[in-house]
Parts: sequence; C-alpha cells; structure tokens
Amino acid sequence: MADKYVLISHAPDSDSWWNVIKNSLKQAGEDYGVQVDYRNPATGDIAEMARLIEQAAAANYDGVMVTIADFNVLQRALEKVRAKRIPLITINSGSAEQSEQLGAIMHVGQPEYDAGYAAGLRAKAAGVERFLCVNHYATNPVSFERCKGFADAIGADFRASTLDTGGVDPSAVESKVSAYLRQHPDIQGILALGPDAAGPTLRLLEKAGLTNKIWFASFDLSDELARAIKAGTVQFAIDQQPFLQGYIPVAVMVAMKADRAGGATPAESIQAALKANAKAVARFEEYGLTPVYGPRHISSGPGFITQENLSKVEKYAGQYR
Repeated sequence: MADKYVLISHAPDSDSWWNVIKNSLKQAGEDYGVQVDYRNPATGDIAEMARLIEQAAAANYDGVMVTIADFNVLQRALEKVRAKRIPLITINSGSAEQSEQLGAIMHVGQPEYDAGYAAGLRAKAAGVERFLCVNHYATNPVSFERCKGFADAIGADFRASTLDTGGVDPSAVESKVSAYLRQHPDIQGILALGPDAAGPTLRLLEKAGLTNKIWFASFDLSDELARAIKAGTVQFAIDQQPFLQGYIPVAVMVAMKADRAGGATPAESIQAALKANAKAVARFEEYGLTPVYGPRHISSGPGFITQENLSKVEKYAGQYR
C-alpha cells in the first residue's frame, strides 16, 4: 500500500492561488508513487482547520503538512500530530521560529515581512510615500506581515495603510478599494496581497481612469497579473514559488521514509537528498524554480517577476507558477 500524506491549508475554496500547490501535490504523488491528500476549511475558518488537523492525526497519515495560519489556534491540534510521532512539515504561512516551536522538521515558505520589506524598497525607489495594502485574507494574521514590511520600508503608517476587504468576493473588493481611494485621493501606490485582491483592484483603476497613474504591485502570480506586468500596469509580482511549498515537503517526507529516519534525519542530510533527487531537480528546472536552502529550513521566495523575466514563467502562470 502506498504511503499517505496530507497537506492542510487555511485557504477557502474560493482562493484560486492554491491551485498551483494542488498541482504540485499531484505531481509529487505521481513522481514518488504516494497518495497526497489536500484538505482545507471551505470558508477559510481557522477553527475548522484545527479540526481538520485533529482528524489527520487520528487518520494516522505517514506525514502531515500544514500552514501556520494562526499559531495560537492551531498549536493544540498540532500537538496531537506530534504525539502520534507523525512527521510534520510547515509551509507557506508562519515563520521558521514558529515551525520549530511546533516540532516540525522544517518550514518551506517565504519570510513574509522580508518579502513585504523588499517590495517596499522598490516602491520607495519609485517615489512612493503613501500606499494602500489590499488584504483579501485578513483571517490569516501572518498576512499583515506583508503590509507591515512594505510600510516600514517606505516609512508609512502600517495600520492606516491596510484595508481588510472581508474576503475574496470581487465586487466587495472593488467596492471597498473604491471607497478607500475616494477617502485618500493622495495614494501613490497599491500593494495587493494576491490575485484575488489584485484583479478587482486593477479593474477598478481602469474604470476610474487611474491605470498607470498609481504604482501597483502584487504578491503571487496569475494569468491576469502576467498580462498586466507585460502591459506595464503592474510593476512586479512578488514570487513565493508556491509549487515548491507543496512539492518539497512530499519529496522530503519520502526521502526520510526511505532512510528510515522517522523524523530524526539531520537537516543537512534531508536537503542533500533533495538536491540529489533527479525527479525534484527535473521539475524545478522545467518550471524555472529556485529554492533557497538554509541550515534547516527552505525558503521558496521572495523573488520578483518583472517584464524582464516574465517570459521564463509566463508559460506556467496559474498552473505551476
């Protein structure tokens, strides 16, 4: 019987960005001959996510992968995973420090504050001093680290510059951004936290005749954002290479199982096995992906997709990039 793994995310069903990670899990399952399930709370409710983690612990999976959407809410549920001695890897949301506190093998993701700060430095160089951060998933506390990093880089008030759209409904996003811009006509730049925030905001700017008049950047990539970058209406997309966040944990789990390490393999050995894995290397080369290997954890970003390098990733936008 094939080994069984599960990835549990905080994302609601409506968040299309997670399709890339779902695709990466499918390919990892095919590459290594294992079953990889994906679970998520339909509405993004973190309490429901905690229940899904508890169910995974009871189901005795061979490995569990989770996002640290809210450390305090998920900690108790994850203790049940560790009590069963089920290997745990954290991805996407949260920090390496939180991952270690939870007893995880490693964290695979993008340092969110650092990514926001790096984006803010680019905005500052372009003369942006007042900005709006459009947050479509404020239910995840870590999301605000992106806005805060950006605000700190340009010297803006983080809280006054951040807008909670209340979810991903396009009409609601557009309506709330429109109201904010009417109240703050001096806004020079907009940072969207993902395609679900960027798409409606871009359409609003077009209707209002503000396209190319407000500096614009977004986290993550989609077909729509790729077209906007090519057209010059979006300066860049902050690339956290989500494919890596799904694929790497599965590859690591399989390597550990083959080594009979049971979670005790030193990080150096785990990463060496991953770097030498012909299937993983082939996938990364095919999609133009570059993981950053740390002493224990693996960073999937940030990178920046601009007009200059868009052609390298455009082919796979929304599918594997």
